[in-house]
Amino acid sequence: MFLVGLPAYGSVAELRQRGLELRNQQRWQESIETLERSVSLAPQDVTGYIILGWTQHLARHPNAPRTLWQALKLNAWAVEAANALGIVYLVRGELKPAILLHSWAALIKPRNEIAHYNLCLAYHRSGLPDWAISHGERAILLEPYNPHPIVAVALVYWSMGAEEKALNLYQDALALDANYQTETYLDHLREAGFSQDQIRQTNAIRQRLFP
Repeated sequence: MFLVGLPAYGSVAELRQRGLELRNQQRWQESIETLERSVSLAPQDVTGYIILGWTQHLARHPNAPRTLWQALKLNAWAVEAANALGIVYLVRGELKPAILLHSWAALIKPRNEIAHYNLCLAYHRSGLPDWAISHGERAILLEPYNPHPIVAVALVYWSMGAEEKALNLYQDALALDANYQTETYLDHLREAGFSQDQIRQTNAIRQRLFP
């Protein structure tokens, strides 16, 4: 399964470091091959699968879910693996497994802002706004200086017709990051788990403040 025709860097730790360096340079194939080698040398190490699976996700590699599931098979309590796999499914629009995995991650670690934030997005897309707000507000409480969950909750209120509440929340996000006043900046929300339709709705909020 894993490629072995790569230069030897010595230890598993060195291979991981090299793989992460290549990932930071967006040299995706080389990064994945290096990290695959690190996993082949330590096949019972959960961390190796998490790093490889997340790198595959960033590279849009189809094996990302399989790799992250392997991490959970080794340790069902690995919250980082559950978070990562939930995000993979959320970005792919597979909401049921995304909700299942993030719910499990939140159960393992209740003070898990990543899980609550992504549950907010997933429940909004599933047409369950009250559940979305509950998890979004929890994410804001856990990470008050991150504008992403604030924007997510604003989006839910906007879709419910509570425009004033949505605008006030969006202004709170602007106080943390003024870049949210520009339309092009919203494109980065795709990397933060927003769907294209959620970005479009977020832009409608922004346009109300900055016509």
